[in-house]
Amino acid sequence: MGVAPVLCMVDETVQIHTKAPIRRLLRPLQEFFALETSAGFVLLFCTVIALVWANSPWAGNYVALWHTTAGVAFDRFHLLRDLHFWVNDGLMSIFFFVVGLEIKRELLEGELRSPKRAALPILAALGGVVVPSIIYGRLNAGGSGSAGWGIPMATDIAFAVGIMALLGKRVPLGIKIFLTALAIADDLAAVLVIAIFYTGQIAWWDLGMAGVCVLALLAVNRLGIRHPVPYVLLGVVLWILMLESGVHVTIAGVLLAATVPARSDPNGHSPSVALWFERGLHPFVTFLIMPLFALANAGLRFTEGIGETLSQPIALGVILGLMLGKPIGITLASWSAVKLRLASLPRDVSWREIHGASWLGGIGFTMSLFIASLAFRDPALLRVAKFGIFTGSLLAGSIGSLLLMRQYSRRNGPDD
Repeated sequence: MGVAPVLCMVDETVQIHTKAPIRRLLRPLQEFFALETSAGFVLLFCTVIALVWANSPWAGNYVALWHTTAGVAFDRFHLLRDLHFWVNDGLMSIFFFVVGLEIKRELLEGELRSPKRAALPILAALGGVVVPSIIYGRLNAGGSGSAGWGIPMATDIAFAVGIMALLGKRVPLGIKIFLTALAIADDLAAVLVIAIFYTGQIAWWDLGMAGVCVLALLAVNRLGIRHPVPYVLLGVVLWILMLESGVHVTIAGVLLAATVPARSDPNGHSPSVALWFERGLHPFVTFLIMPLFALANAGLRFTEGIGETLSQPIALGVILGLMLGKPIGITLASWSAVKLRLASLPRDVSWREIHGASWLGGIGFTMSLFIASLAFRDPALLRVAKFGIFTGSLLAGSIGSLLLMRQYSRRNGPDD
């Protein structure tokens, strides 16, 4: 499994044999699917390692590792934090930077560049954000878990694409593109929610200086500077200022992505700075940052009373939000958009396949775990939320896979 199956999957689905321009248009999609498919398997492997380690006789070493202090200090500047911080706030800032670059590319030249083509995944993503949040909020209104309403709104694109790769030809290309664009729009919504609702007490002076840093980045862009070094240096300064401001530091990655030039140099001899960063960092994010995040955050310790844990409002809100809210929200919003003629279904895609894909949208994991870590500082509440994320994602992914396989059999007959 891995890169080869998904490349074959895209080629077989589209049946491209001649047109070179079509090949050029599909190559970025193939590369994206290849990376995300591999990421899904690596994420799963690291999740299993974290779970086994946290429930082994060496569980104490697991906890101690992520509480090990590291950082830099010179003169009066001290930045010392535990390894858990460096993964969740340091490395994940790079993850959000790449997410920002992907969003920017989709808006400029991908599925989201045309209002007509973007309408369906964007409105579907909106439905998939609002309905799970409402379900969670209804179950946790006024309780200790009320801050976690953003947890079930996220879709983990790596796991979703990985499952589609396993399903192979059973998933039409139109569904793969639809779900990928939906997940990217979903990421944009998650970024906004984190920036607006999961921000602590704001230090306005540092936030103002961060704004000045963003203006400096925009000025560097407008001056036509197409070398990555100025953007890296100013990005580091922006990250430190955002850390001091109280706004969650990962937003610095998204702001940096917004300022990086997306056009190549006037002579066309080299790719744009944005493309250079994305190509260089995407494998690093896929095979190092996301696996480390899974290792640092997926280490749930299984003890007695798991049934009681899953029956708590926080866990129920997350499970029902991911397992029911996501498919209901995505399917209903998609149906409404088509019926109101705001969008149209992708070619050769049925409503049954949209519904099946909407269940895959209920695989939260990476972004859900991240939002949970922001919502709950109490380890006991965070543990309950994580159980909900794992359970809801597993159920949603399993049901979505079965629905898509069933629809394929209905359309083409049982597999040989």
